[in-house]
Amino acid sequence: MKITALNGFKDIVPGEVELWQKVETAARDIFSRFNFSEIRMPILEKTELFARSIGETTDIVEKEMYTFIDKQITMRPEATASLLRAYIQHGLHVQKPVQRLFTIGPMFRHERPQMGRLRQFHQMDVEVIGAQNPRVDAELMAMGAMLLEELGVTVSLELNSLGCPACRPGFRKTLLDFIEDRYEALCDDCKRRSNTNPLRVLDCKNPSCRAQVVEAPSIQEHLCQECSDHFAVVQKGLQQLGVSYSLNKFMVRGLDYYTRTTFEFITGDLGAQAAVGAGGRYDGLIEQLGGPKVPGIGFALGMERLVLLLQQKKGAETVQGEMDLFVAGLGETASHFVFPLVHALRRKGLQVAMDHEGRSLKSQMKQANKAGAHYVLIVGEAELEQGQAVLRNMDDQKQTDIEIGTGIDKLSQSLLEICKPLDKFSDILTKRI
Repeated sequence: MKITALNGFKDIVPGEVELWQKVETAARDIFSRFNFSEIRMPILEKTELFARSIGETTDIVEKEMYTFIDKQITMRPEATASLLRAYIQHGLHVQKPVQRLFTIGPMFRHERPQMGRLRQFHQMDVEVIGAQNPRVDAELMAMGAMLLEELGVTVSLELNSLGCPACRPGFRKTLLDFIEDRYEALCDDCKRRSNTNPLRVLDCKNPSCRAQVVEAPSIQEHLCQECSDHFAVVQKGLQQLGVSYSLNKFMVRGLDYYTRTTFEFITGDLGAQAAVGAGGRYDGLIEQLGGPKVPGIGFALGMERLVLLLQQKKGAETVQGEMDLFVAGLGETASHFVFPLVHALRRKGLQVAMDHEGRSLKSQMKQANKAGAHYVLIVGEAELEQGQAVLRNMDDQKQTDIEIGTGIDKLSQSLLEICKPLDKFSDILTKRI
């Protein structure tokens, strides 16, 4: 019997992993432009961390966490709590009053697997800690929009404010009165939520529940003056940066720690899994976790959903790789000759491959095609005797002779200059410097 991956856990195989790398490379580039630094945290954390931050009555804590009960440790279901724990533990606020941090990695939730939703999923998470100004909220959303735009992903930005501890109680009472009149028509989860966190009734995906809350009161109408002013500056900031958005009074998010600004990047191309990314402000959470009294805001983007959108755009599940040069050695003597040449070319920064199994030229050319090689160097016994090999340009199929009796160093330098001209090679030189 074959052993297969667990339900909800997915292998990322060659051909698909290149899309993941593309997303990660684009993200790291954008994050660096906005002065973010990377942080990496462990997968396992104390269960208490997530209960205190996410909220004991949330679906994540009650139903979805992978917890080792006897050890009271949990595989992280989201990144913000872990990142803030690291921020507090290492005293990062002492090093720099405003920290801009990002992390990329796997998260774990026991949910029903479906398209764009797995039990092991990956997120890019960005956080700004120590900045209160609402322009930072707008800047963060603009950064997310810039990344998605450069990836070629079409989304819309939805925005809301959840207020603060000063203005929520009044809205909570108004909402509870509204829910009470419709209580019997709600699903069992919403009936339970109405007693613990009534705001989350607004976020229920059950069609019958959504029909009941269409005319629900909006928290935007109950914001205190400070929250109202904050929200106004956020919207003005988005307008200044040319970021389109729409207001969504039903957006409350599934985590208890959010205050004021909340937002989601929405797509219409993934069915029920409409959110590509989401986040918001969490002023007060860091203090709640034992840290200093500093504000924070962040968001996470789902890697699986971004990759799905890129696959749909390309119309294929795999990506053709690229290779600078494939060296086809024909026969044992030729293979013995090109073996150190390939290594020398790799040391110079070229992406090179060769066949070690003594296959025919036809078979090796097929390998070169599959690898996306731009050039193929053909070396057989006749070429060795003549001191000249054939270099084929796979893009235009033109062939040229290249002298191979000059020694490995000169030959590798000649091939480098042909296969990787200076303008294309400058990025490698820069990285080495």
